[in-house]
Amino acid sequence: MTALLEVKDLKAYYGQTQALHGVSFALEQGGITTLLGANGAGKTTTLRAICNMVRTEGEVSFEGRSIRANPTESIVRLGFAHVPEGRGTFTTLSVDENLRIAAYTRSDKAAVKRDLEMVFEYFPRLRERMQQQAGTLSGGEQQMLAISRALMLSPRVMLLDEPSFGLAPLIVVDIFRILRRINSESKCSLLLVEQNAALALELADNAYVLETGRVVMSGPSEVVKNDENIRKSYLGY
Repeated sequence: MTALLEVKDLKAYYGQTQALHGVSFALEQGGITTLLGANGAGKTTTLRAICNMVRTEGEVSFEGRSIRANPTESIVRLGFAHVPEGRGTFTTLSVDENLRIAAYTRSDKAAVKRDLEMVFEYFPRLRERMQQQAGTLSGGEQQMLAISRALMLSPRVMLLDEPSFGLAPLIVVDIFRILRRINSESKCSLLLVEQNAALALELADNAYVLETGRVVMSGPSEVVKNDENIRKSYLGY
């Protein structure tokens, strides 16, 4: 597989505070890459930096072309969908309204209808709750809606920030199973930030471990999973 997204020597800043110190990694076409690390390691900042939501230096390339200076809305139009930590749904709107807003700029209404049916195939519970206010959904249902909203953009790259956060273990397993289906069936590449390292390494092809804004280890997930330091620090055995 070839690299769809390449990040080279990426630095990021909040005001005068530097949060990333030369992060480099790649996301392959149709692949799944995970960023692992403790709280404050720079994982969420990396996703924000890719979307130009913070001040950056370095290089971010998509299909071989630099996008680092692109405004966030331009990056979204290229095919990026961001599922932020905390879901980021419009809580006062219905499930139906959340999904339709995500597809508002798409002109091919037949494709939008197909994608809506695809979303309901992945998450049939959302069809049952179409007219329900998003803020009244359970945590798991809100995460399903957040992923579905991203899918309604017809993305080529989905950036997922802690999709397991605050969810019951059985719900997490179900969501990760569906993420694998989405990657396989829609060929959408996934960049996953996740503290549940065991689940992330099972899902991903490649992994990068961040500490204080730097990549300290990288490689195929199987290799990273079997590293003794990773097992002790992140997998608990």
